[in-house]
Amino acid sequence: MTRQYEAVYVFDSALEDAAITDKLGKFHGLLGNPGDLTLNHWGRRQLAYPIGRRESGYYVIARFGAEPTALPEYERAIKLEDGIIRHLITLFEHEVGAPPMSEEELALARARRDDDDEDEE
Repeated sequence: MTRQYEAVYVFDSALEDAAITDKLGKFHGLLGNPGDLTLNHWGRRQLAYPIGRRESGYYVIARFGAEPTALPEYERAIKLEDGIIRHLITLFEHEVGAPPMSEEELALARARRDDDDEDEE
């Protein structure tokens, strides 16, 4: 049974972009054939607090589908990699934020807003 996961990687900012891409390919290769793999490179950013001597890191967000049995080897490889400062793997259930509104809900919200505007006048 394939489940959806989200992984956040913080790489050492001294690594080159090509090296980061190679490492990501190696990690995701351990998952077999990850379904729906999407990578979002946030790039180099300042860390909220220093980690060791590092004050900046290269952030990457990955979403993928994988078998739960493939995760232990995947996470072991991530932990052994010196170029990764921090990582977090979570189950991905849904996008953050409010769910989209239906046409009826939008019309009702507009009507309420229009009523509130008339009351203020």
